[in-house]
This record gives sequence, C-alpha cells and structure tokens, in this order.
Amino acid sequence: MLQVEQLTRCFGDALAVDEVSFEVPDGHLVGFVGGNGAGKTTIMRMIMGVLAQSSGSMRWEGQELTASDRRDFGYMPEERGLYPKQSIVEQLAYLAQLHGVSRPEARDRAHELLSRFSLAERAKDKLETLSLGNQQRVQIIAAVISRPTMLILDEPFSGLDPAAVDDMVVLLREFTAAGVPVLFSSHQLDLVERLCDRIVILARGRVVADGDAEQLRRSGTIRHRLVAGTDVGWVRDLDWLQAIDVSGNTAIVQLASEADTDRLLTEAMRRGSVRELAELVPSVADIYREVTR
Repeated sequence: MLQVEQLTRCFGDALAVDEVSFEVPDGHLVGFVGGNGAGKTTIMRMIMGVLAQSSGSMRWEGQELTASDRRDFGYMPEERGLYPKQSIVEQLAYLAQLHGVSRPEARDRAHELLSRFSLAERAKDKLETLSLGNQQRVQIIAAVISRPTMLILDEPFSGLDPAAVDDMVVLLREFTAAGVPVLFSSHQLDLVERLCDRIVILARGRVVADGDAEQLRRSGTIRHRLVAGTDVGWVRDLDWLQAIDVSGNTAIVQLASEADTDRLLTEAMRRGSVRELAELVPSVADIYREVTR
C-alpha cells in the first residue's frame, strides 16, 4: 500500500500541492481527478522521485518510500518518453531488461502484450509510424512490461479508442486482482466512476473529496423528482422544501430531511395521483463540479 501524507510542493512562491494525503491500498484502483493545474502530475512525479517534495512524506508498505521501491514501480508519465525511430519490440524488451528481466523473457513479454493490444503485426515497426492512439498503447505496455509492484499512470486512457480502453481495463484488473495498487489520472469522469475502487478529487492543489463512488455520490446534494397526474405548481408554495425546477406535472425539489419525503408524498396524494417520487442521486461528475467550484 502507498500512503501519501501531508505532501506539499512549492515552485518559488507558488504553492502547487498543499498538504495532500491519500492512500492507494493493495489491489485497489484509485482514480485521480482534477482540472488542469490541480496538482495531479506534480504529485505523481513526487511519488516517482522525479520531483522532491517541499514537505510531507510517502510510505510504501508502512516504510518510507525509497529509490529501490520506486525501481519496481511502473510509471507512465504525462510526457511520453519512448524513442520514435526505434523498433517497438526492441525498445519494449530493452525497458524490461532494465528492470532485470532476461532478454528472451523480455521479448516474449513484449510480443505477448503487443498481441493483446492488437499490435503484433507492427512489432518490428518504428514507433513514429504508428497512429497517436497506437503509440499510446505502446506507452501503456512500456509501463507494465516489468510486472511492477505498483502502477502510476498519468492519463493512460487519453487517445484510446473504445476497444483499446476495454483492453486496458482488463489489463489493470489483472494487476489489481494480483494485489498490485494502481493510481491513474483521468479527465474521463464516467470511466473513473465505473472503474475505480476509490476516487480522489483535487482542486487548487488540495484534496477536496475522497471516497468510493457511492460515498462521493451520497456526499452531494440529493434531490427528488415528483411526477403527478396534474400540475404541480403548488410545490412552489411549500416553505419546507426548495423547488429547483417545476414544469407541468413534474417538479425537481430539494428536501431538508428524509422525513420530508413522506411529507411531500402525502401532500401530493392529497392533491391527486402520484406517478413517481424518486431520489436523484448525483453522479461523480456532478460531485466534481460541486466540490471544485
């Protein structure tokens, strides 16, 4: 498990990361979400030792994170670092060898992963001959080929088509099933909500929300939709609720307490038939917009 505690980074007088704390437990997929400049990439670079922290600590399996620990991590940086004019399979095998994998096994792993991402027939091609989406697939393979103890991926789904996203999801699930913690950043909130065991939302260098998708949704503003058999304009006159939107026989309202749900239902039935009274739980995207304002 990776533990980040009170992590801070300043660039001159600018505070880029402000006392950030979170955990990536073994076998968990944790999504890092935030706008441009929120601090996601800076934090990942500090975890990998590319940047030094101004203060705070990082712990791996209960001990201070070391350079030796980091050598066993798989990292996909924001800036892609492969060699455009080199053979794809050769550079993937070389990267695996840097992590202590024998050359024959390194080549076997490279061919296996290229096949999984539908790139087997391009193995001997130069990287620059691939489309940007396929280059992204190779970058992902480079991060996982050494079978790392942890994965840290900066925008791994960027530029991938739906089939490649599915392949990537299967691959990440294999790592988490083996107990490997995975931290990745993404702007695709629907994908993060669907995949992640835990979601960390950043804004202006601080953690503004942290939890699983259900916890985050329940932490937001929950509203109700009332659909009646007749016009529901009367909800505007009720001083114990907030009418968010009223149109014909449908109203979206915000209630002060759970008890007001029964109160609203009773009032609506007194005035006619009720077709629906449903709880509207916000999505992670709704929560994101709410906490990053």
